[in-house]
Amino acid sequence: MAGAAAAENSGQGMTGILGWIERSGNKLPDPVFLFFYLIIALVAVSIICAALGVSAFHPTTLDETSGAPLQIEAVSLLSADNIQRLWVEMPKTFTHFHPLGYVLVVMLGAGVAERSGFFAAGMAKAVKSAPTALLTPVVALVAMLGNHAADAGYVVLIPLAGILFAAAGRHPLAGIAAAFAGVSGGFSANISPGQLDALLFGITEEAVAASALDPAWTANIAGNWYFISAMTLIFLPIIWYVTDKIIEPRLGPWTGGAIATGGAGADDHTDPTAQDPELASKGLRHAGLAALFVVALWAAMVFAPGTPLINEAACEGVVDCSIHAQLRPFYQSLVAAFFLLFLLAGWAYGRAVGAIKSHRDLVNMMAESMKDMGYYLVLAFAAAHFVAMFGWSNLGLISAVHGADAIQSTGLPLPIVLGLMVIFAGILNLFVGSASAKWALLAPILVPMLMLLGISPEGATAAYRVGDSATNIITPLMVYFPLILVFAQRWVKDFGLGSLTAMMVPYSIWLLVSGTLLIVLWFYLGIPLGPDAPVAYALPGSGG
Repeated sequence: MAGAAAAENSGQGMTGILGWIERSGNKLPDPVFLFFYLIIALVAVSIICAALGVSAFHPTTLDETSGAPLQIEAVSLLSADNIQRLWVEMPKTFTHFHPLGYVLVVMLGAGVAERSGFFAAGMAKAVKSAPTALLTPVVALVAMLGNHAADAGYVVLIPLAGILFAAAGRHPLAGIAAAFAGVSGGFSANISPGQLDALLFGITEEAVAASALDPAWTANIAGNWYFISAMTLIFLPIIWYVTDKIIEPRLGPWTGGAIATGGAGADDHTDPTAQDPELASKGLRHAGLAALFVVALWAAMVFAPGTPLINEAACEGVVDCSIHAQLRPFYQSLVAAFFLLFLLAGWAYGRAVGAIKSHRDLVNMMAESMKDMGYYLVLAFAAAHFVAMFGWSNLGLISAVHGADAIQSTGLPLPIVLGLMVIFAGILNLFVGSASAKWALLAPILVPMLMLLGISPEGATAAYRVGDSATNIITPLMVYFPLILVFAQRWVKDFGLGSLTAMMVPYSIWLLVSGTLLIVLWFYLGIPLGPDAPVAYALPGSGG
């Protein structure tokens, strides 16, 4: 149904800039092949640069013989050493791709929480319990928090928001718009780190390692915790205002009743309202107890004597040592913590409602979640080799050094540089929908370049995710865009692709502007982006 509706409406309203975006984006290859084409181009560029003697001086490493800054020269990827490295280290290149382990571990638990119905029931309970006057902000907040639920946020919450708005006598498309803006436009906003943080920071760590600028830097998936929490607080009133003051008045009063036309019950198997409310409440209570157990377990490992998650030796002989240095094992354990949290909460919910009857059901849910990651594994294979080969050629570091020098010569303040990066990521997002694919493409250059300019890897990641989120809701190339169109057409049959885009444009503009101002202001004020994650940065040994 989704495919047919998308095809039927693919030509509606697609003129001007919107039509150009769709036509241009459709000409792009699949992200997997995009990386393979880029690898071919990278090989050609490396040969030319090596022949021309392109080089740069390493900003922190000295030549052991002369004591002068070490000169980094471009290396051909068709050299004997690099050809040997490509074939011999291919399994290692793939399996040591940092995002791979982070994402698969978290998704093992999240898959159980999603398939048991825990994510769907939790979101439905939160939204349905909201007072009518607060329906919009509750829908928006649950949508942003529902980012941890991955597909469930789109498949469950967005159609449910339309039903709840219609039941309250409000226009259901306003509910769909508010939920879509929260789930997708506020994709990076949340009150806690999750699988997206694990994915993006894994790529960031790979980029830092490839540049060799700071061998001691390691990824901390809580590195944007404070920032994404602030995004949630900023985005919530924006989505509320745009929905109630801009979108709903334009839609006009709703007179169609509380039941959607065109087969609203087609997805009842994903609609938590079709469940026994008492049974769902029982499951949520059990899931809550399981979540409290995980929180208590991690608290014990942090505060109990001889805890394994505190590195007490980190501050031995160090003046003005930060508590964050001692807490680094705790930060690094958060990937496992989210895995266990999602796994046990989903298991407890599933046992209570009957979705999980034995340990075999649990294992099957975990296996199904890994099946869903099949495409990501193929994408990760291509991205891992592109990132690795970029490092082997030295072109990433050379580009970063010369790019940093060019930006410094313009005299632009660093916060403005961050703001421009947000806008660039937002424009690129109109053509390449995958957050991981874009970041794997951009990070090898942008992360070290911004490090050289005094912006931390955490700051680069935060700026990227602001731009990546804001334009999700206005590009037909976003994978769920046709599905949202189907949800809307259940209420308004002639609602086209152009209508959906036009409805979401005000959200996109407000989110992009506010997110850009937030990251610029954040840098000006020097607020940490997360625990032990400053936005400003000084290279080791630079004296900064």
